[in-house]
Amino acid sequence: MSAPADLKRAAKRADLRSPEEIRAEKKKGRMGAWLILPGMLYMALFFAAPVVVLLSMSLFVKPEGADLGEFVPGWNFGTYAEVWSRYWPVLLRSFVFALIATIAALIIAFPMAYLVAVRLRGKPLLKGILLVLLIAPFFSSFVLRTQAWKQILADEGWIVQTLKAVAILPADGSLTATPFAVICGLTYNFLPFMMLPIYASLERLDTRLLEASGDLYASPAQTFMKVTLPQSMPGVFAGTLLTFIPAAGDYVNAAILGNNRDTSMIGQVIDSRFFKVIDYPGAAALSFILMVCILILVLIYIRRFGTKDLF
Repeated sequence: MSAPADLKRAAKRADLRSPEEIRAEKKKGRMGAWLILPGMLYMALFFAAPVVVLLSMSLFVKPEGADLGEFVPGWNFGTYAEVWSRYWPVLLRSFVFALIATIAALIIAFPMAYLVAVRLRGKPLLKGILLVLLIAPFFSSFVLRTQAWKQILADEGWIVQTLKAVAILPADGSLTATPFAVICGLTYNFLPFMMLPIYASLERLDTRLLEASGDLYASPAQTFMKVTLPQSMPGVFAGTLLTFIPAAGDYVNAAILGNNRDTSMIGQVIDSRFFKVIDYPGAAALSFILMVCILILVLIYIRRFGTKDLF
């Protein structure tokens, strides 16, 4: 047995620390516990408790002869099977819409973030103006921004008229109340959640790496693929999560820009069952299923594409 190993074991058996050092270490541990306590209480009160209430409500039972909206605590797991068999196509559609919107937001946000963070690094005034122009519209109401897209894609609007003039859209075609309109609304409304994390990653990019790549005779495309893109991946990773998760559960865009038939999203169904049908267990079960599905998808995504900088 080696001497260093023997010394480590001997030091572990005989605690050579002074009583003052031991008391200071214990005090430090208690201080850490007090510092983390507010955060744990906050999570327990505003996350764990609502999840428990949601789960318990999804198991409620409607007694015989009960009035509308009257339920009692129970263990009715059949609600999950009922809502799943009835609404799984809507849930799948919600994930498809969210995925397309996330990809579209990434395609739009990355060049914008690259321009502001890298190309305009030496021009702070122009950089600040562009940042304000990109973010300022999102200080207005979410509903008003979504309603604006209804006017942008209206049949009498210039977009539809132009598409009809070049024969891309049929003469009797329309963009409102279509899946395209819903995805446009999702992409636009969640664009900042994609752009800002990518901008933050590119802002930390060391431009000397770009210069070194050029000195080694790399083409601009090679520099982008080998230097810029890998350095921006933490922002891309965070942006895709921050866009996909709220987009999958959104109902405002589908309600305003959709047609309530082939554009319905799971958020609309939950809202309808809770406030219109007055089916609290069904709405709670759908909410819990949505949460579990998103959690599974996020875990798969993290295991497949997670970066060491984030996890």
